[in-house]
Amino acid sequence: MVSRYSRGTGVVGVVLVLMFMAGCSQPKLWPASPLYATPTNAPDWVAPTTKAEAMEAMAGRYAHYDIVAYDGETPNGPLSTFVISYGFTELVIEDGELVEYDRFCHAEHKANQPFVTTVPDAGTQAIRPRSAVVSVFEENGEWKLARPATPTLIGIDGNPDEPLTMDPNSPLINDDDGDGKPGITVMVNLFGFLEGEIYLARREIFENDVTLYSDGSLRGVVRDRSEQLVIGASLAILNTPNNPAQWDDLGLSPLILIPIPDDLDTCEELMANRDSLFPPEPDFQDVGGP
Repeated sequence: MVSRYSRGTGVVGVVLVLMFMAGCSQPKLWPASPLYATPTNAPDWVAPTTKAEAMEAMAGRYAHYDIVAYDGETPNGPLSTFVISYGFTELVIEDGELVEYDRFCHAEHKANQPFVTTVPDAGTQAIRPRSAVVSVFEENGEWKLARPATPTLIGIDGNPDEPLTMDPNSPLINDDDGDGKPGITVMVNLFGFLEGEIYLARREIFENDVTLYSDGSLRGVVRDRSEQLVIGASLAILNTPNNPAQWDDLGLSPLILIPIPDDLDTCEELMANRDSLFPPEPDFQDVGGP
């Protein structure tokens, strides 16, 4: 995967070219933007007054939920996708700076056309973003956090600060998900009858911008500029280069960080508590309406 996914964040986009087989379905529409309303701050909330206070308020452990929307074109019309990523984020004050650590657990993929793309959790969990010193600042009376891009490789070795190779025969390709196949394996089911696998390497490049709210949550948007290499596929028609771009409307690419206790620390526990932590996942709308 790729996060918004994906973070990790956007691997579902590799099947753009498959839609030439379609013709019997009408692509669904994007849902309304933004996907989620921001919370209303409690009237008695005393917001931080200094950067140091804001950092103290933000430091802690969070359940991580992000969505990245991607858009492309096919012979059957627009192919729109959501990559929905779950994991953990920890913000730690180190040497007077706030440092972000991220760990991913699971990803879901949704599209406006009838196919299913699945990345096993081993692939999602193989994404290991580098830690990042974040910026904390006040803007229009609100305290905000900005996480800079820290490019991270998955399915391939090398220097993450250099552009991703587009050579499917690169000797740097590895087996990060440990399934005995090159790169990260993505499983595809198209229209309920065509099944196959696509093997990917990616350079994850994402940034986050969030705002602190009185309930302790941090909410904002994900910006994604990831690069993707299709290494190969189990079927020839799946072996096509593709690197879908993030959809321009950032209201469809939200990030929500919810404070959690220290004893909620496994991916299994996170997903078991998914519905109590996060809002419902988005979906696409039928052409005739919701």
